[in-house]
Amino acid sequence: MTSNSQELWAVLLAAGQGSRLRKAGLTTGKQYLPWKGAPLFWSSADTFSRMPPIKGVVFVFPPDELDERRELVAELAKTRSFPLPYRVAAGGERRQDSVRNGLAALPESCSRVLVHDAARPFAKPIMIQRLIEALENGAQGVIPAIEVKDTIKLVDGCNVIETLQRGRLAAAQTPQGFDRKILEEAHRRALEEGWEVTDDASMLEQMGVSVRIAPGEEDNVKITTWSDLELLQDAKSAAICIGQGYDVHRYGEGRPMVLGGVPIPNAPQVVAHSDGDVLLHALMDALLGAAGLGDIGQHFPDNDQAYSNASSAVLLQEVLDLIKRHGVYPSHVDMTVIAQTPKIAPWRDKIRANTAAMLGLPEHSVNLKATTEEGLGFTGEKLGVKAMAVALCHRREAFIQETE
Repeated sequence: MTSNSQELWAVLLAAGQGSRLRKAGLTTGKQYLPWKGAPLFWSSADTFSRMPPIKGVVFVFPPDELDERRELVAELAKTRSFPLPYRVAAGGERRQDSVRNGLAALPESCSRVLVHDAARPFAKPIMIQRLIEALENGAQGVIPAIEVKDTIKLVDGCNVIETLQRGRLAAAQTPQGFDRKILEEAHRRALEEGWEVTDDASMLEQMGVSVRIAPGEEDNVKITTWSDLELLQDAKSAAICIGQGYDVHRYGEGRPMVLGGVPIPNAPQVVAHSDGDVLLHALMDALLGAAGLGDIGQHFPDNDQAYSNASSAVLLQEVLDLIKRHGVYPSHVDMTVIAQTPKIAPWRDKIRANTAAMLGLPEHSVNLKATTEEGLGFTGEKLGVKAMAVALCHRREAFIQETE
């Protein structure tokens, strides 16, 4: 590269396979998920286009999709009046291979580059501007990073080796900004010397080149898991769906009582195939009902030994994964335990908090009531316990139609 231009381009990586989401049932690459009327990768391109220092974008797609995606970008650029020049490049087997190919597609006039993951659609201009200013002030490499809030352990298998000093740790994000010549040299050495890296900044670190830190943002999240998909949903376009669940277990020699995943000491034992958590069974039926996916008997039949003494908390997670694959997400649940004995009041708050944690909902979105039937019926005669649950959920119809 012979130009002395200070031109800045962005390399937008959309060549990943999204293996975790695909294993969980997603049938399209996450970079193509619909968001704000366009594929997810376009959100970052749109952000870059609104920042005057950025003069162009290189889109990097899977090599076997290159012609198709080139047409897609051309259509988006036309219909959405994309103001920047752009180029399209083929990705590689690894992320670092995709970046290297993206760098090779940059024009000679480019001397600085931002490398960004298309699966981070929430990066804001103000954060990106901080990276650009660092480059303009002489940084050869700069990354956005946020403080680590959890205690981080260095482990070897199942054993803790060391507790790392949290004050010296930071979680790296993208986009990451670089002097182009330095980054190209880093990729050349990585290829020749067989480096395996997860971000570009680590290549500069191996070369002894200083990498600066700029403040990142908590909501600059990378879409990686099913729960992350909720961040892409527009509540205004979500259809409300409601499910009702009901379950009964009789008392007798069997299993210790568990309600909402909480053991209830000194309570009657319940006769059940799984762990007998009548409350979670009712809740699972409510969630399946909201999604139109039958009941727990269909998914976890009581004549299948695989579910003998199975944890209802584990089964609940399977139900949550299932309904989310169908675009249904719980928003609020209301549950009732009906029993003459035991008294539920001492355990109410713990059950509520535990259930909320399992659902990934705030506690105020989970309600729990307990009542008796005034000595009437089988519960009144202390022969068993029953539970009811109502689940309010949201179904993202547009999301499902475009991803199935």
